[in-house]
Amino acid sequence: MKQKSILFLFTLLLSLSGCGKKETILITNENKREVLEKYGKENTEKKVVIKTDFGVIKIRLYDEAPLHRANFIKLIKDGYYNDRAEFYRVVEKFVVQGGVPMKKLDYTIPAEINPKYYHKKGAVAMARLDENNPEKESSSTEFYIVHGNKYADWEYAEEEKELGLHLLPEQKQIYTTLGGEMSLDSQYTVFGEVTEGLDVVDRIAVVRTYSEKPYQKVSFEIKVEN
Repeated sequence: MKQKSILFLFTLLLSLSGCGKKETILITNENKREVLEKYGKENTEKKVVIKTDFGVIKIRLYDEAPLHRANFIKLIKDGYYNDRAEFYRVVEKFVVQGGVPMKKLDYTIPAEINPKYYHKKGAVAMARLDENNPEKESSSTEFYIVHGNKYADWEYAEEEKELGLHLLPEQKQIYTTLGGEMSLDSQYTVFGEVTEGLDVVDRIAVVRTYSEKPYQKVSFEIKVEN
């Protein structure tokens, strides 16, 4: 009887020790849509904070890019960016791109390109492979923030015609006053925007670089904010 009681307690302790552990779901190209849709419904956060030595960047994610939002939140909560995350590609007047170099995941995210969201300064989007990617599926881990440049009226008109874009009047106003990068529109999924810290993006964008890589590492910490 005593042995049975000890065995029962041991079994109970083992079961309790598993409680509270966060199960990490492996995403593949076969299950990605199903997993991300489910995860997005269970994790509805839309605010993200990035801390760097240059200051803090606050980001709001869009509901209209649900797979990208869910994926980004999941990466952060799972601790993907906890190890050596950095802005490893910096191109002034274009983008600052972040991730964890040499640590990729083996799935892509279906494109959620929405003409409502464009590459104004501070837009947050996912990078992607340009070759052999007709569906324009995004990288699962590499994101960028647009630095961009202000367009003169004549530049805007030329770019719009050359790129085959049909942007709204308010979008033209943003491109000619705040700035951005029109060449990326309709090519990459924008899934959020900077709400605070554009000055931090400015400071990162002008660091000294070689072959688009900063001489001094631009590390960051990232967390989800309720």
